[in-house]
Amino acid sequence: MSDPAATEKRPHIPVLLRPLLEAVAPVSGDWADGTFGAGGYTRGLLDAGAGWVCGIDRDPMVFQMAADWAAEYGERLALREGTFSDMDALADKLLDGVVLDLGVSSMQLDLAERGFSFMKEGPLDMRMSQSGPSAADLVNEADADTLADILYHYGEERASRRIARAIVRARTDAPFETTLQLADVIEKNLPRSKPGQSHPATRSFQAIRIAVNDEFGQLIEGLEAAERALKPGGKLAVVTFHSMEDRVVKRFLQARASSGGGGSRYAPEAAEETPRFNLTPRKAIGPEKDELQENPRARSARLRVATRTDAPAGLSDRKKLGLPPLVFKDRS
Repeated sequence: MSDPAATEKRPHIPVLLRPLLEAVAPVSGDWADGTFGAGGYTRGLLDAGAGWVCGIDRDPMVFQMAADWAAEYGERLALREGTFSDMDALADKLLDGVVLDLGVSSMQLDLAERGFSFMKEGPLDMRMSQSGPSAADLVNEADADTLADILYHYGEERASRRIARAIVRARTDAPFETTLQLADVIEKNLPRSKPGQSHPATRSFQAIRIAVNDEFGQLIEGLEAAERALKPGGKLAVVTFHSMEDRVVKRFLQARASSGGGGSRYAPEAAEETPRFNLTPRKAIGPEKDELQENPRARSARLRVATRTDAPAGLSDRKKLGLPPLVFKDRS
């Protein structure tokens, strides 16, 4: 088994940390880091002037890995196990800022036994919380249509039906137990990747991970929880790593920053309401050249920042947020 302490000693580079801190400056007061991971954003916030940060993560292992440095911050740092969709309850106070990093931690990918990586042999797990049904359960039990829908809607995999049928055929001989076992079946049913292209299993592994962890359901509930938790003037900063996530975050913030109106002869005018956020800035922030050279993982990252108004929090209209259809199907 990999040594968590050794993993912690490797340098962790939080993606878009410098532009994030610049966008929310001056940093002060009480914050929540809803996706604690290796603690990079939490440390950045504390070092930049935050008085208190609540680090939240559903993976209990991350807090073991933080043990060597967390004590340096004393009572300025609180670590709480749970999902960021419950951040308002976990923080238990109104906040001056919330940070969400929606990427999978490189620390998790590096641990073969967590089952996230198609490049390393490990049990087919992928559970961030280390509880509930695993990726192996999903791959071995779901029918071909369900698997194909997951691969297509969560991974944008165009060969989803071919891969799903191949998975169902393969599991009749032996159940899927390891990551490389699944990656091999996927790879055999796709054209060989060209130099510079991603591994053939990238999209499928992403889709299965999203399904296992209900990542889109958690995302919307987490954005709503941030809206409840933030004080007027509080900052929400969200870092995404693929287009589907960024589209949902963009539409959520645009909808919450709208005052309604805007009707036409083709559509009725929306009811007027006070915006719950102001977009600050209005467009997403991408990585600079220096960061890309230091950290190629930042290539697809996008940062969106919004400032909370004093309008009451409320539920969002999920049908207008660009969510994959499966989010609704799973919750019907």
